[in-house]
Amino acid sequence: MATNPTANPTVFLLMVSGQVESAQFPEFDELYCKYCFVYGPDWAPITGLEEGISQITSKSRNVQQNLVWNFPIDVTFKSTNPFGWPQIVISVYGPDFFGNDVVRGYGAVHVPFTPGRHQRILPMFIPESTSRLQKLTSWLTGRYPEFTDPKVVAQGEGREVTRVRSQGFVTVSFNVVTKDMKKLGYDVSSPTLASSSRTSVTDAMYKF
Repeated sequence: MATNPTANPTVFLLMVSGQVESAQFPEFDELYCKYCFVYGPDWAPITGLEEGISQITSKSRNVQQNLVWNFPIDVTFKSTNPFGWPQIVISVYGPDFFGNDVVRGYGAVHVPFTPGRHQRILPMFIPESTSRLQKLTSWLTGRYPEFTDPKVVAQGEGREVTRVRSQGFVTVSFNVVTKDMKKLGYDVSSPTLASSSRTSVTDAMYKF
């Protein structure tokens, strides 16, 4: 009798779709965004795109003056354990006084752990010059501090020595679907409903 290869899965799947919906940057206009995913060594994308760049958008004429992108996200990951659960990193760019594209904000958030539709509002920040002379030089040359690799925003290593300033917000929506997590012993229900016989995803992220 033939065995069913899906009866004892060795990996689980995380399917993520949604949108980088909009942003609020009261001081700026004509902005675009980039996104990329950061994840642990046991994770691998199998379908979709793990990075992208949006169109340029202008402020809406309503009171909120939102910058609307509605830029789609669609990617599927496989993994053997939750450690290194994917984070999405958002970088926002726009023109400065001289017309050069400069970073207007960085932000990052974990993909939600529980299946379903979720919305997250990311507080954005930018690196700051450490002295008045550097600030003046940046303004005169149009070269402002920025990360050479935006993924450092999600990794945290070395961030404690970086001076940053809060600036703007970005709204991201997620549609999350998981497959075979419970078969591997991981509980993706809400913390209040988690079974004591299973390992919650948030616990497993830090145990491995």
